[in-house]
Amino acid sequence: MPLQNRVTPVSELIAHPARGLVYGNRGCLHDDQGRIRRHHNGRRWIACRLRFKDWHRTPLLQPGRFTELFFLDEATAFSAGHRPCALCRREDYNRFMALVGAGGADEIDLRLHDERRRHHEARDLPDGAFVLREGEPWLVYRDELLRWTPAGYTDRVARLGRATAITPPTLVEVLRSGWSGAVPLLHPTVEPGAGLPVDAQP
Repeated sequence: MPLQNRVTPVSELIAHPARGLVYGNRGCLHDDQGRIRRHHNGRRWIACRLRFKDWHRTPLLQPGRFTELFFLDEATAFSAGHRPCALCRREDYNRFMALVGAGGADEIDLRLHDERRRHHEARDLPDGAFVLREGEPWLVYRDELLRWTPAGYTDRVARLGRATAITPPTLVEVLRSGWSGAVPLLHPTVEPGAGLPVDAQP
């Protein structure tokens, strides 16, 4: 049975067998039986590599440890309000901090914590940003919007002008810079006919 540790672009935690391409956490969210009890624990929401050195934790959701989360891609993690990890993605973290003009992790985490509490109206969003369409998250990609699902992007519609953006403003500006890091920014299904990568298998 899938664990409730897949993250949507609107920051909800759902159960789904597709793991995704990005790993992360926002503190310990589960109880001793592995049941999700809270949405977050603290302001430090990070996005990590799926693999780092030889680290491997099994089973997931161990009592008293942070809750392992999985995202379809980094665009999803950004939309949910997560930023690059300073440990497993140090080069990305340093470049990210320079882009956002923050003096340290506490400063950017506080800023993102405030921004992810509300959506905002925007236009001319960069590729990788998310918007709400009929109450669901859709990815901005070239001249289209792509519907997000836990296993990839599906339906496509023409891109709108002004829209309700989900991705926090600071992270929209990071995307606008042409962001590319150590983890996939976009799931391969942004391209029609693309298959599911090996890393995204359950």
